[in-house]
Amino acid sequence: MIISAMQKEGVEIIFGYPGGAVLPLYDSLYDSELKHLLVRHEQAAVHAADGYARVTGKPGVVFATSGPGATNLVTGIANAYMDSVPLVLVTGQVPSGFIGTDAFQEADITGITLPVTKHNYLVKNAKQLPEILSEAFYLASTGRRGPVLLDVPKDVFDQEAPFEYNVECEIPGYNPTYDGHVGQISRAVKAIRDAKRPVIFGGGGLIRSGASTALQDLADKAQIPIILSLMGLGAYPGDRELFLGMPGMHGSITANYALSEADLIIATGVRFDDRVTGKLDSFARNAKIVHIDIDPAEIGKNVKIDVPIVGDVKIVLEAILKKLQPGDTAGWLKQIDNWQKQNPMPGGLKKTGSALKPQFVIKELSRLSDDHTIVATDVGQHQMWTAQHFIVRRPQAFLTSGGLGTMGYGFPASIGAKLAAPEKRVICITGDGSFQMNSQELATAVYNRLDIIIAIINNSYLGMVRQWQDIFYDKRYSHTLLEGNPDFVKLAEAYGATGMRAKDEHEATAVIEQAMQQKGPVVIDFVVEPEENVYPMVAPNRAINDIIIGGDRS
Repeated sequence: MIISAMQKEGVEIIFGYPGGAVLPLYDSLYDSELKHLLVRHEQAAVHAADGYARVTGKPGVVFATSGPGATNLVTGIANAYMDSVPLVLVTGQVPSGFIGTDAFQEADITGITLPVTKHNYLVKNAKQLPEILSEAFYLASTGRRGPVLLDVPKDVFDQEAPFEYNVECEIPGYNPTYDGHVGQISRAVKAIRDAKRPVIFGGGGLIRSGASTALQDLADKAQIPIILSLMGLGAYPGDRELFLGMPGMHGSITANYALSEADLIIATGVRFDDRVTGKLDSFARNAKIVHIDIDPAEIGKNVKIDVPIVGDVKIVLEAILKKLQPGDTAGWLKQIDNWQKQNPMPGGLKKTGSALKPQFVIKELSRLSDDHTIVATDVGQHQMWTAQHFIVRRPQAFLTSGGLGTMGYGFPASIGAKLAAPEKRVICITGDGSFQMNSQELATAVYNRLDIIIAIINNSYLGMVRQWQDIFYDKRYSHTLLEGNPDFVKLAEAYGATGMRAKDEHEATAVIEQAMQQKGPVVIDFVVEPEENVYPMVAPNRAINDIIIGGDRS
């Protein structure tokens, strides 16, 4: 039943790791035409399925066994839940009669994942499976997307029952709103017409809904500058004049100034999380806020909204475009242009005799990549430098852990991305700390001959934690020095991958160019300035226009 449902739902690949409680499922998989990617750790299976889902827009599918197999999925599930990524996960469970007895490899995975799944099921009888499977795919991929988990006791796998499967399903009480309220859309149109200092603030919802074209049309026709959250990067081309960058704690100075001085913020598919807003009572005090989101719970959750519109971002933006009456933004754009010229992004200027700067590495990776390159990052300083300096021109081309901030996400996500788009170049930009969270997946990448470049920004620290210790804890670097790091070149070679190293700018450019000609996974160890910090920076609970500049302006 499960394998047949996967085929009817158009699933092409399953990410997983077998175990005793799912042996019947894997036995059925043996004779199926479905592809299966065997990872080396269950957490990597979820992250790989997550990367696959973000690139394709379709639910990623994961199989895992009971107990530790299931609990190893939890971080990846929480990550997908925070970032609204559609997943369908099937876990094995001990036989029904043993549930609640602390049986071998038993864990209450439905209870554990209840807060971080859109919905989950404990399947008690095979007769339930057709309906549950159909609901799972429907829930995962509609409304605000997210992960859905099915926990199946081992004895249920062996039951027989009639199988009639309906891809189309209806769930009583579950009716996501897609079309925005006509009256609210008219209010938004009037607000745009009357605004003198408007900005569009877009997030991951733009990409999930496929709203990039509508966003670009609105910005270009109304001449409204664009600010994109970390999750929204790529929804508007990063090299266009109207793009101001990312806002918030490590956002561009211009983006933060524009949000602070705007008289209208058109928020599209964003959560107004704390890393963006800074001190809430100081955020956007001069602005009327239009908030478009498919999840009504997000509207008004963190900031006061003047024009709430519940609906699919693409559909609502297209409705606004039909009635659009652009206002006069010429003076506002001139002011923004002045901010842009006065406040370039700190670039990591290399001083004579100093070590390789991480910003240079990111810029070179960007310069030497084509427009179709997919970039996945882990979490930390390298993530912020990538958001600042890698030019993302297309949606679904920048994969990162936004809400949960999961170290270890990037490399498995890049594996999923490569399987989703084998014709595209895939680069994982990671740190020496993050990479070691899931470095065992080199075996997966090598065995499957995946052409992935893994760029390690190696500063021998847990860089972002050390930066906070530097700025807020008087340089008391408590347990953030990564003494005992492996030789990453030898580690790559031990797995059968290609390993390279660069310690200066000339070597960095050369190894990037060489790596782009290689087949199979390539690990590049970029040995960078150990105590380089990410700037600009807004300290916690400070207004977003209260910015620590730092660094240099080159």
